[in-house]
Order: sequence, then structure tokens, then C-alpha cells
Amino acid sequence: MYNHKLTGLYAITDTAQTDQQKLIIDVEQALLGGVRIIQYRDKTTQHEQRRHTARQLRTLTRQHNTLLIINDDINLARDSHADGVHLGRDDLSITAARTQLGPAAIIGVSCYNDLLLAKQAVNNGADYIAFGRFFPSRTKPHAIQADMEILRRAKRELDIPIAAIGGITAENAGTLINAGADMLAVVNDIFSQLDVKSTACRYQEIFAGRQT
Repeated sequence: MYNHKLTGLYAITDTAQTDQQKLIIDVEQALLGGVRIIQYRDKTTQHEQRRHTARQLRTLTRQHNTLLIINDDINLARDSHADGVHLGRDDLSITAARTQLGPAAIIGVSCYNDLLLAKQAVNNGADYIAFGRFFPSRTKPHAIQADMEILRRAKRELDIPIAAIGGITAENAGTLINAGADMLAVVNDIFSQLDVKSTACRYQEIFAGRQT
């Protein structure tokens, strides 16, 4: 089933941000600017801190009627009552995530530049797929390079929301939306800005401009 909530600006928290209180403030500003989905991505092993932060983010996203997705960690997604989880190539399977999180959970899958992998994810019950990186990325500089054609093909061949990720800025966002991206997953171009809210608003204007 196509989930129509999976559209718009998809903000991913910056793993370099060690000040958890600033992270919460920045996320709230992003939500005020119109972010539709927050992904909490934290690769540290400080489990109690991660659980505390995830629960704070859950409270914020509920207040703003938006979605919270947890990167990789199914247990954290369950413990924080997040809306779902995002899985990479080396994470647990979609089936395992669905078993643990239940039928209502949103499960997203990284498909890099591989349409066959995306089709397998759809067949296995993914709720959305993500392609990228499309542009040079500070977060994952060595990630697999994706091309615009994969967005066009996925939009034609798959009935599922599509996220684009990797080096996205307000300057190149429109090309990805035009090629078929339903969501733009952005890290640095939101959370490295002094005015997070205004930056998020700018993306919302880009999405609105493509829909008129």
C-alpha cells in the first residue's frame, strides 16, 4: 500500500552532533520549517543516551504530527515507539523488522543505485526505498554513486514512495524531485545551517513549486 505520508523533506540527524540538547533544538526548528520525517541516526554505543534522545524526538514528532524513523536499530525503534526503521544492506531483513515492529511500522530500505535491490525490497514488504548518493556527500563521501535515471525508472516501474539521498542542497533539490523523488533525505544542508527553520522552509517552497 502506498503511504502518502512519505513525501517531502526527510531530515536525518547529524551523527557529528554530540550536543544532544542542541540536536533536539535543531530538530524542533526543522519541524517548524516543515520537515515531514525525522530519521534519528546515531552510531555511538551510548545506548541509554540514544534511548533518551529517541524518546525526546518521539515526543517532538508527535507534537508536530510528523514521522520518526530510527536508522538501523530495530530495538531502539520499538523502545522509543518510533514510526519505523530504516535498513541498510548489512542490517536485519525486512521480514525480521516487520516481525518485531508489527504490520503498522514503516520500513525503509537503502537501495543505493540498484533497481533490482529496490524491486526485491518492494516484494519483501518495504514501505519506501532510498537511492543515493546523487551528489558529493560529507556524511558518506565514499557511498555508491547513483544516477538520475534510476529515479526515473523506479518511478515508472514501482508503486512505492522514493527517497533520494546524498549531497542534496536547495540548489540541486529540484532536479531530484523532477526525476521522481517523493522525499529528499538531507543531513548537512539542514543541520549545519545557522537558521535551520529557514533552510527547511526553503525546501518546502521547492516541493510546493514542483506540485503547482
